[in-house]
Amino acid sequence: MNVVDCSGLTKTFGRTTAVKNLSFTLAPNKITGLIGRNGAGKTTLLKLIAGYLLPNAGSIQVFSENPFNNIKVSANMIFVDENMVLPASMNLGEILESAGRFYAHWDHKLAVGLFTYFNLHPGQYHSKLSKGMRSAFNVILGLAAHCPLTIFDEPTIGMDAAVRKDFYRALLKDFMQCPRTVILSSHLLNEINDILDDLLLIKDGEKCLHMPIDELKEYAVGLQGKEETIAKMAEKAEVLHRKKLGKDSVYIAVRNQFAEEELHKARLEGVAISPVAADDLCMYLTARNKGGIDDVFDRN
Repeated sequence: MNVVDCSGLTKTFGRTTAVKNLSFTLAPNKITGLIGRNGAGKTTLLKLIAGYLLPNAGSIQVFSENPFNNIKVSANMIFVDENMVLPASMNLGEILESAGRFYAHWDHKLAVGLFTYFNLHPGQYHSKLSKGMRSAFNVILGLAAHCPLTIFDEPTIGMDAAVRKDFYRALLKDFMQCPRTVILSSHLLNEINDILDDLLLIKDGEKCLHMPIDELKEYAVGLQGKEETIAKMAEKAEVLHRKKLGKDSVYIAVRNQFAEEELHKARLEGVAISPVAADDLCMYLTARNKGGIDDVFDRN
């Protein structure tokens, strides 16, 4: 049974379509990266999954039920983002002590261990924390709750690089001990691709890709060589990105549809062939044109 099942999902706000005809499923016990540029519709999609919003069209099922105002979904889900609302009258220690009453699988030992590691103090209040420390406390709740559906929406806002790495490692280690369905929204794919099982890439509210992260690594290939040679190869492939290098050299990233014999022949003709990093690929797929920022200056 899929944990999340979306079909033709659409959500509009006035004249703006934030999510457009999205269809996908999320299987149990996987970490899925929800990737997209700012304004791509990630948060809206996550709020639809969490049952905070009603779609305008299409259908969504979470645990085989409509998630909107659904007690079953709410009891088995936690939504972690920078706008988490926590009791203003309770300090952090009191919030941790009371969390076990709300989350059936609450791991208090883990919560206290992470709380101490991230140098938080029981007497502090959530609203008084710095942005980075607030994010650290929020992810502690998200990890220790051990909810069957755990949603992290850009959870590392305000964290420095070292704390982000600690969070990703904690997420992976805890997931291995307590598997559940995790959705991790981010625009920093290069930081999280090692912990992901699947990737869902969206652009302007539409699905670009949804595939296992291992398959993503084989999705595209980079070709660099003389412009004339690269132009001939480009005729046989879907060009995702193009960049001029020097007087007569060009780099293109293309969907990898070449046979090994074709790539071998290209190497003999002086073409340099390289893998395309996952974060670069996502950037190319969500760009509004096939060129780069250098093209703006080259045209002047």
